[in-house]
Amino acid sequence: MALKIFVDTDVVISSLISPSGAAFLLLNQTDGLELFISNISAREIKDVAKRLRLDTEKAKQLIEKRCSVVQLPEAIGKIKTSFEDYVLDRNDAHIVAGAERARAQFLISYNTRHFKADTLKGDLHIILTTPANFLQYLRSR
Repeated sequence: MALKIFVDTDVVISSLISPSGAAFLLLNQTDGLELFISNISAREIKDVAKRLRLDTEKAKQLIEKRCSVVQLPEAIGKIKTSFEDYVLDRNDAHIVAGAERARAQFLISYNTRHFKADTLKGDLHIILTTPANFLQYLRSR
């Protein structure tokens, strides 16, 4: 059974910037994983890629090829209220909402300090980790 992984926006952007980093390896060279982002994350990825002058077509292809997109309500206010106990910044609540909607076992982010890891694990059974730590976990299995 494939592991379900929700990927934060920063991981996707990092994979577009560096073809040798852990994010790139995770998104491009790791099999046996179900990778997820949300519709809100997809829009965020497009906006950040454009702002950083990255190849937006490459970002779109990566998402289409490797990620399933879970649909969250566009009413972000309700998401912020429902998931604020899991984040330090309410603007990151949609990441947790997406992970929960995907029934992800792992949330992969470089911004681990933005989330309340113990609460995520205790309430939603989602393990928060970085791309490098997750790859290390996969190698140890």
